[in-house]
Amino acid sequence: MNAKRITTNSDLERAFHIRKEVFVEEQGVPLEDEFDEFDTLDGRCEHVLVYHDEEAVGTGRLRVVDGSGKLERICILKPYRQYGLGKRIIQTLEEIAAEKGIARVKLHGQTHAENFYKKLGYETASEMFMEDGIPHILMTKELTKQ
Repeated sequence: MNAKRITTNSDLERAFHIRKEVFVEEQGVPLEDEFDEFDTLDGRCEHVLVYHDEEAVGTGRLRVVDGSGKLERICILKPYRQYGLGKRIIQTLEEIAAEKGIARVKLHGQTHAENFYKKLGYETASEMFMEDGIPHILMTKELTKQ
């Protein structure tokens, strides 16, 4: 199980395929809501892939918003969700944030994943809200506490 920063268009396309399968096909997020202007390799966002047996099966991205790192688009293909890959994606994105000198990260987590994020040191920072028809919560973490 390893994760790597995406640096090629072919890897970015693989991440898009994973996101489309999980968010659009499985969870019903409208295609036009899933992809945005940050889905490029222009440096405004850092994207990662996580691998299981040499196959890319999960992805996530980090974007700097108001001085905080925002972890976004974190997903894993359904057959691979019990291997600890989500934790590896989060750790990799946090490492990238730390490299950039970012001390605080946040994310909009789906409510069913709240305990997963809490185990990784995130604290719930909002009431439930809807995003693309799915219940979410804002969660935050101070990286300097690691």
